[in-house]
Amino acid sequence: MASPSLTDLDKSHFWHPFTQMQDWCAPDHEPLIIKSGQGAILTDTKNNEYLDGNSSIWTNIHGHNHPAINEALKKQLARLSHTSALGLTNPTAIKLAAKLASFFADTTPALNKVFFSDNGSTAIECAVRMALQFHQQTDQPHRNQFITFTNAYHGDTLGAASLGAIATFRNPIENLGLTVSSVKNMDQLRDLPDETLQNTAALAIEPLIQGAAGMQTWPPGMLAHLRQWCDHHDILLILDEVMTGFGRTGKMFACQHEYVVPDFLCLAKGLTGGYLPLAATLTSQKIFDAFLGDSQKTFFYGHSYCGNPLAAAAALANIQIFEDEKTLTQLQPKITLLTQLLDHLKDNNPHVAAVRQCGFIAGIDIAHDHPQTGAQICLEARNHGLLTRPVLNTLVLMPPLCTTDDQLQSALLALNNATHSCLS
Repeated sequence: MASPSLTDLDKSHFWHPFTQMQDWCAPDHEPLIIKSGQGAILTDTKNNEYLDGNSSIWTNIHGHNHPAINEALKKQLARLSHTSALGLTNPTAIKLAAKLASFFADTTPALNKVFFSDNGSTAIECAVRMALQFHQQTDQPHRNQFITFTNAYHGDTLGAASLGAIATFRNPIENLGLTVSSVKNMDQLRDLPDETLQNTAALAIEPLIQGAAGMQTWPPGMLAHLRQWCDHHDILLILDEVMTGFGRTGKMFACQHEYVVPDFLCLAKGLTGGYLPLAATLTSQKIFDAFLGDSQKTFFYGHSYCGNPLAAAAALANIQIFEDEKTLTQLQPKITLLTQLLDHLKDNNPHVAAVRQCGFIAGIDIAHDHPQTGAQICLEARNHGLLTRPVLNTLVLMPPLCTTDDQLQSALLALNNATHSCLS
């Protein structure tokens, strides 16, 4: 008897995230199975090639199969694949912590303490727990609430999902999580009652641009005003740079555009260049000092793979590539080209209602009411050599930073053609 195909095995056993499995497992559905990647290109089991238009869910930075990261992993494998960070440490994680801290060594405050976890949700979870415990241990236990923004998304664990304000993700845990006030903008923030402000531990925001909200950009200068507002009200600031970190906005971190230093900086996705799960929560000496003392002040939180040396090796290589290949300098003309291509698309495609851009991140709104139109267009885009996922009817384009000009032009052409195919 013939062995089951990959498709049969997938449908029988693999429960996919953010996927309606009844549709996935339907007899007429054929999953797209990716077998390899090189640079910005992914190849499926039928040898069809696609531009990785959303960087494999916003993770890949320098392209797939990058020789420098590959070599770093090989060298690390020959030494050590994993050891616990609970009561032990390892050279690679130590070097990575120091490297991440070096980006904020000359800021006020310096973000000189790095706590490792394994994904964006846990990076946020760490910040939330640290903020709560910090206030408890500095004689402000009443500060146990949070402020976030309308349509925010900060992850899927209980604390992180509580900070989110998108009903689809928050409704299942609505009465189980943190106490959170959600505001639309700075005006609503300023209108919050004094009682709320006095009981707030921290405010969380995706700086410059909200991802899962449909690539919604914040007004210029808002982040700097937000830092001043938090300082005035003695509220800690959590910046969720899980999506925006590592060059996506044109600088290494989005907060650098407005010279803002948060109390907690949450990183993941692009930290390892899109190779391995790893996250980091950066914070200051002031926060760290509140956890020093007897055992009851310990931060009792962590995961088995905190500080994993393989992931840390990939992360160090990822950061080194920025220096060796002058990635941010090379990215600037690509950002300009993306602006030109988006403007041309909006001016010449009647199905495009609006476009938004933040560095090498773009959201393209489709002028159509049916909630599945964006998904249909992205599915059709595969026939034109592009892989991406929408946020409802917002088409997302966030390719690896190594994407060439020709590849970028092909991506916009694919979206244009797919839109016309689906809606004309």
